[in-house]
Amino acid sequence: MLLDFLDSHNADQIFLIGDIFDGWRLRRGWHWPQAHNDVVEALLTKAHQGTPIIYIPGNHDEVMRSYFGTHFGGIEVKPQDVHTTADGKRMLIIHGDQYDVVVMNAKWLAHIGDRAYNFVLWVNTWLNWAKRLWGGQYWSLSNWTKRQVKHAVNFIGEYEKVLSDEAQRGGYDGIICGHIHHARIAEMGDMLYVNTGDWVESCTAVVEERDGTLRLIDWVAITKARNKEKPAKQRKHENVLHFHQEAL
Repeated sequence: MLLDFLDSHNADQIFLIGDIFDGWRLRRGWHWPQAHNDVVEALLTKAHQGTPIIYIPGNHDEVMRSYFGTHFGGIEVKPQDVHTTADGKRMLIIHGDQYDVVVMNAKWLAHIGDRAYNFVLWVNTWLNWAKRLWGGQYWSLSNWTKRQVKHAVNFIGEYEKVLSDEAQRGGYDGIICGHIHHARIAEMGDMLYVNTGDWVESCTAVVEERDGTLRLIDWVAITKARNKEKPAKQRKHENVLHFHQEAL
């Protein structure tokens, strides 16, 4: 779905806000199918065609934090960045794990949580495989679980507040981040809080319109709507031939 999204959109600039590949999981066992190469090649093609791409590593791809200031095929690695929108808003852009006390102070616990999360994603893959056999659309088990667990909801709310406060202290108009896999655009007092979500469970991205408006794109919803417009016979045929592409 990420490759489909990249093929469907062009931009004046692209920000990759961390956890682009899962270094934690790769250390436990190498898994890099052709689908991953296709995404990397799509990004490099855009960079070679002149689109500036800024890569801000997260905690899962923290190995890239040793390469700040380096360019890889036209992709520049930075610890954070500042983007000014077309309507003049100065937005701090970071991954956001710097403000996660578990990641910063109890990395062993974060790794345990990561394994549990990967298990949920594994279950989710098989659930969606079964749904596709019967013509169903993609559904995120992990997203549903987080909405049901009170502690997860409280953590998300506190995370959003902490990052918005950090942007305000820095004199910015808002913050654009990732990390918690919870896509959202919201006003937090005087601050604009923007979380891009991810391409592991929610398949979301944030785009800036020509007038400076920031808009959240839900590619799953768009894909569902697009599929509904196709003839029923064609959709049935695609359900048989469609294979799951794992995210990076």
